[in-house]
Amino acid sequence: MHEKVTQSELCQFIDQHHQEHDIKQLCEVLSVPRSTYYQSKHQTESKWKRENHQLLERIKKIYFESSRRYGAIKVHRQLIKEGFSVSLKRVQRLMKSGGLASIIQKKYTPYKQSKELVLERDKILEQDFSTTSINQKWVSDMTYIYVQKEGWCYLTSVMDLHSKKMIGYHFSKQMTTDIIVQALKNAYVSQRPKDKVILHTDLGTQYTSEDFKNLTSELNVVQSFSRKGCPYDNACIESFHATLKKEEVYQTTYVTFEQARMALFQYIEGWYNRKRIHGSINYLTPEECEQLARQIA
Repeated sequence: MHEKVTQSELCQFIDQHHQEHDIKQLCEVLSVPRSTYYQSKHQTESKWKRENHQLLERIKKIYFESSRRYGAIKVHRQLIKEGFSVSLKRVQRLMKSGGLASIIQKKYTPYKQSKELVLERDKILEQDFSTTSINQKWVSDMTYIYVQKEGWCYLTSVMDLHSKKMIGYHFSKQMTTDIIVQALKNAYVSQRPKDKVILHTDLGTQYTSEDFKNLTSELNVVQSFSRKGCPYDNACIESFHATLKKEEVYQTTYVTFEQARMALFQYIEGWYNRKRIHGSINYLTPEECEQLARQIA
C-alpha cells in the first residue's frame, strides 16, 4: 500500500490527523521517519509564508491604489479579477495582519420619508431603477462642497443607472439653474442617446424651472421627479454623493475653488468611472459596464 503513496502525501496525511492521533504513532504505523515529517511540515509552512508575503504585497498595492478606500471585499474581488485563487477570509486575515482597513466606515443610509404633502409632479421612475442597457434612465442631484476661500460650492452630477457611470457633472460657486443645465448638457454630449431618456431628479427649484424644462424638451429627455421628502426615490445618485464625500471630500481640505475642481475631476474621471469596481454591476467599473453595453448593442 505504501508503494502507491509518496512520502510527501503520507506527511500531509499525518499533518491533517495529528490532532486526533499521536504523531509518533502515526509515523510508526505509516513507516515515515519523524525527521522526514518535520522537514516536510517546515517546507510547507515556508511555502505558505512566501505565498502570503507575495499576496500581501499585491493586496497593499490594490489598497493604496484605491487611496485606502477598498476594504477586504473589494480587494478580494479585484484579486479574483486579476486571476488569483484566494478566499475572502485569507484576504481579511492578511489585511488585518498588515494593518490595512478601509477609511470608509459608515454605509449610506437614506433619510426617513417625510410626512409632508406630496407636490404633484410626474413620478415616472417610481423607484424602478432597473435597466437593460445604457441611456435609458439617468438620475441627477446637487450637493454642497466646502472650499476655504470660497465657502460653499456646488456640484451637480448626472448618473446612468445601467452603468453607474457619472456621465455629466458641473462644479460651480453659485447654486443657479445654470449648474444643472451644464451638467445635463455635458451628459448629453458625452452619451449622444439615440432614443428618449428618462431623467429623474428631486423637486429642487432648479430642476422644476422653466429653463431646465425647455432644455429637457430640446434634448428629448423626459423628466421624472421624486416625491417630496423621499430620498429613496433618488437613492442611487444620493448614494454616489455620499460615497464621494466619504472617499474624497472628507479626506481633503480644499483651499481654493480650482483645487477642489481638479480633485473632483480626478476622483470622478480617474477613479470612480474607470477604476472603482461596483458590486451592483458584477464588480465591473462603470466604464467597463458601459463599454460592454455598447458592444452588445
